[in-house]
Amino acid sequence: MPEEQTFIRRIRSFVKREGRLTVGQERALNELFPRYGLAVQDSPLNFENIFQRTAPCILEIGFGNGTSLAEMAANNPEQDYIGIEVHRPGVGNLLLQIEKLELTNLRVINDDAVEVLKKMIADNSLAAVYLFFADPWHKTRHHKRRIVQKEFVELLRAKLKVGGIFHMATDWQDYAKHMMRVMNEADFFENTAGKDQYLPRPDYRPLTKFEQRGQRLGHGVWDLIFKKVS
Repeated sequence: MPEEQTFIRRIRSFVKREGRLTVGQERALNELFPRYGLAVQDSPLNFENIFQRTAPCILEIGFGNGTSLAEMAANNPEQDYIGIEVHRPGVGNLLLQIEKLELTNLRVINDDAVEVLKKMIADNSLAAVYLFFADPWHKTRHHKRRIVQKEFVELLRAKLKVGGIFHMATDWQDYAKHMMRVMNEADFFENTAGKDQYLPRPDYRPLTKFEQRGQRLGHGVWDLIFKKVS
């Protein structure tokens, strides 16, 4: 089996469990995706053509229901955003928010993030990659499914501009430690908080309802922000 196929299968980090689409989500997928969605293709996207301007482009992997991503795009109109999500209800929900907020700086992809990064994102093109609350795969036998692995970080290195950031957040301490270990071994990234240090939630990352509930229950959240230095 070719090495590329082995890599993609090894770090596939999701199980496609999705509930029934609401009427609104189904309408969004049918009517709004042709306007705000990006179809899967085998060549790199041209951000300037997509957004009709030159601006920093930020990619979020696994945006869930899209609420936080829509809020970031609304709060930062000077930046362009692309969100990737495999679950169609979440994609439909984000499309509805794009319509409601009349956002022009946000596009959506419904596919596997690794496939998108490899085929559709040009090298040295992204200002930032966000990975917020990815599945921690807490059972030891499932740790290999965690998306933050050496090969994935090397892929991100190729796609980020020098000075671009990789921002991760998790509410699972063991996953935070795992991500720190992986990133510490990537000498082409630098921890913006200092070696082995985490950061408080930056203002640009919205506080989700899930996170607010966790705080009330005393749960921790760990943010890691690494900058590509070479």
